[in-house]
Amino acid sequence: MVIIAGLDDAGRGPIIGPMVLAGVSIDEADLPKLEALDVKDSKLLTQKKREFLYEKIIKVVKDYKIILVQPEEIDDALKSPNLNLNWLEAIKFGQIINYLNPDKAIVDCPSPNIKAYSDYLMMLLKNKNIKLMCEHKADFNHKICGAASILAKCAREEEVKKLKKKYGEIGSGYMADKVTKKFFDENFEKHPEIFRKTWAPYSDHVNNKSQKKLEEF
Repeated sequence: MVIIAGLDDAGRGPIIGPMVLAGVSIDEADLPKLEALDVKDSKLLTQKKREFLYEKIIKVVKDYKIILVQPEEIDDALKSPNLNLNWLEAIKFGQIINYLNPDKAIVDCPSPNIKAYSDYLMMLLKNKNIKLMCEHKADFNHKICGAASILAKCAREEEVKKLKKKYGEIGSGYMADKVTKKFFDENFEKHPEIFRKTWAPYSDHVNNKSQKKLEEF
């Protein structure tokens, strides 16, 4: 029996809410079960189809793990001289792989430098004999990573629902979304805890506000 794991993320770019990382593991012989479910990259599916597949996937796989990375932790990492978003993601992927303990792990690599990312991630793993594959578009090329992308995306969407229930209509959390931009413009000071403060729109707003105050003197 060879246990294979797939890992992917959701929510790297939004200014509101968490980044979510997910991993699933399965006996390699059971991979056709994911094929039968028509699992694919979550970006190619509707929200309704993702939610449907989420319930199917967690019943088919051997195990799974989901980690939420809240805005404060992302900001702390980006302020650190030793971390960036890619390294933070590698740390979380490492935690997921160590939990799942597969023989082989396929990771959707966020970094343009696959070798450096692979070396950094391997350093974090307890099992040094694991076959680690970091690839671009792994969620598109491997069903196991597509399954992980669905879990990550659904978990991210669930967190956005919770935020909407608490704060009102926030949109998708991405600044390209007009609803999100409107919410941000009106609430960046009122609800700072839900924003990624290291993102340029937030820091620009703060700097512009400070500049206006200085101009008042």
